[in-house]
Amino acid sequence: MKFRERWERIEERFHHGPHGRISMKWGLFSGFAIFAAVILVLLWVFQTMFLNDFYRFIKIREIKDTAQTIEKGINSDDLGMQLSKLSQNNQVCIIVSDEFGDLFYSEDASPSCVIHRLNPLQRAAIYMLTDRNGGTYFETFFSDNLKTAPDLQRRTYRGEDPDAPENMIYTFIVERENGRKLLVLLNSTISPVGATVQTLRIQLMWITVIMLGLAIVLALFMSRRISGPIIQINSSAKGLAHGDYNVEFLERGYREIAELGETLNYAAKELSKVETLRRDLIANVSHDLRTPLTMITGYSEVMRDLPGENTPENVQVIIDEANRLTTLVNDMLDLSKMQSGTQTLTRSVYDLTESIRNILKRYNKLTDYNISFTAGRNVEVYADELKISQVVYNLVNNALTYTGADKCVYVRQLELGSKVRIEVRDTGEGIEQDKLKDIWERYYKVDKAHKRAQVGTGLGLSIVRTILDMHGGAYGVQSEEGVGSTFWFELDMNTEPG
Repeated sequence: MKFRERWERIEERFHHGPHGRISMKWGLFSGFAIFAAVILVLLWVFQTMFLNDFYRFIKIREIKDTAQTIEKGINSDDLGMQLSKLSQNNQVCIIVSDEFGDLFYSEDASPSCVIHRLNPLQRAAIYMLTDRNGGTYFETFFSDNLKTAPDLQRRTYRGEDPDAPENMIYTFIVERENGRKLLVLLNSTISPVGATVQTLRIQLMWITVIMLGLAIVLALFMSRRISGPIIQINSSAKGLAHGDYNVEFLERGYREIAELGETLNYAAKELSKVETLRRDLIANVSHDLRTPLTMITGYSEVMRDLPGENTPENVQVIIDEANRLTTLVNDMLDLSKMQSGTQTLTRSVYDLTESIRNILKRYNKLTDYNISFTAGRNVEVYADELKISQVVYNLVNNALTYTGADKCVYVRQLELGSKVRIEVRDTGEGIEQDKLKDIWERYYKVDKAHKRAQVGTGLGLSIVRTILDMHGGAYGVQSEEGVGSTFWFELDMNTEPG
């Protein structure tokens, strides 16, 4: 009993996987196999069981269509030629007579045609029967067992000859343009299909064997072709979920599967970048936090342990470093809020030029760097003044950190059509061209050596990009190694909606 239960669990896992669902490979295989089986069943049903019914239906439909064609052309001048063609093409015997049984046209397509053995009295009787039946009459019978002509000489019943052909007679009364009414008699036979059915059965047996073999081969091939790349993608995705960002997804198979592999490869690369940035963030933030904390602790211990060190200068250092620490934390919180979309803009029309002048005045009091500002005239913009001030602060902080030994930073305002551009240029070492596209990424640093800024926190360019994206403003950087870098941004001039 235990062996049986264990075997059932193994079988269940093999067929349905660890989550109780059938695998894609076996699902596709089963689907193709069922489809092939359904096609074969339909072939057997329609080609053997219902073949006689279909054939009988087609023959009845054929004789009635012939009758409609004759009725439409009954007044044609070449009616005889039309009847001859219809008789030959459809293998139908045709007789046209009047109400007294006198012949007008006769086309014989079969040597054993029943209606051509009718005499005028029998044709007249059929005319009366057709007239009483509303103008049309249809009958099927075996051999000469025609009900409408009971005095035919020879009778053969179905029970006497099971392979005897079945006859059909279709009659209708039509009126010509001269007002004379005519009887049209049509006769055709339904041949027995027993031998044909037996032949088809033998053929279908062979077709079934061949089709089943081809279906199995095709199902295995298609299931492997479709499921193979997806199985590999699934396996690689499991590695990606466990932190293996170097995993590679195959970009082969059908278009959608190849595109999925391409997308997942891109996602893996981006996740790898995020992981690298996360590590850099931890390193940078820990450094930025450690430096002011170390200075605060060091100066505090000096003031505690050494007499006479409790001076206003040492207290000011502690205050400055505490403020730097507060600024760093605030910048991180602001960046997180803006990138999560929880912060909104408070736009208003204000003088951008005058705002920049006021910002640079504060810098000139705090640093010994030479910061110049060039502007043709005062320009107003419709923006969030506090957020744009953060952009200017961070770009100037970045320039102060990386400018050259001359300690010069150049700020310039340009008017480009309906836009105003603010440029901040330093005279530092510049940035390599292949790194320019990455400097706006979160916590990205061109060099891994951490350089302590004169003012700011080191998160400036991420804040700049986020704020300008919120405003829909353009931004960029031009840099030349050994010459310096110029960071710029653009805003629409005074575009407050009316």
